[in-house]
Amino acid sequence: MSNEAQDRPMVVGCILAGGLARRMGGCDKPLLPLGDKTLMAHLIAALAPQVDMVMLNANGDPERFSRFNLPIAADPVEGFVGPLAGVLAGMRWAQANAPKAQYVVSAASDTPFFPDDLVARLLDGLGDEPGIAIAASGGNRHSVFGLWPVDLADDLAAWLSGDNPRKVLAWAERHRNLFVDFPLRDGADPFFNINTPEDLAIAERMLSDKGPQGPDAGKPNENKETSA
Repeated sequence: MSNEAQDRPMVVGCILAGGLARRMGGCDKPLLPLGDKTLMAHLIAALAPQVDMVMLNANGDPERFSRFNLPIAADPVEGFVGPLAGVLAGMRWAQANAPKAQYVVSAASDTPFFPDDLVARLLDGLGDEPGIAIAASGGNRHSVFGLWPVDLADDLAAWLSGDNPRKVLAWAERHRNLFVDFPLRDGADPFFNINTPEDLAIAERMLSDKGPQGPDAGKPNENKETSA
């Protein structure tokens, strides 16, 4: 993060890559090629300038991501319980490795075109009062793109260890939370995510043409929750 923002809280970027990618045949989506680099490389390039440091939430053998030279933390909760486990992984990593960090911002590893002002606008939305800020666009809430106070880590861990809903918004509603709306780009959702080979082909056209192509280019991001 550029230090025009020395008055801003310290933020750790957490790329969420802990999912099972069933609709892509169970492959590692972040390692898929998009243009001349991988999805992960696109994510890092987009997120790194916005935060103080970047880490990766991923399960399984961490060596497969070694080329990116990122610290890696696995879900601290067993059973692939969803993005909240990845958020908790980011919080715990920040507590251990970046004790001055006040927030973790999460970003999905299959969403290569997310806004380059994501973190700034989420922080601005919160103002001076701590809380959770979640991205929205086109009437949809993108709950995997959020700003999470690190000091809520114990609360989240207790939530995940109990018999509680795993939806992000169910936990977020226990705390001050708000949604920050991001505009569509030429009719396309900036949080367009890649779930299928067809989505990857659309993303290739979006990348090469610098704009939406194809009938589904502006489809809602499926990394979202419409209700808690």
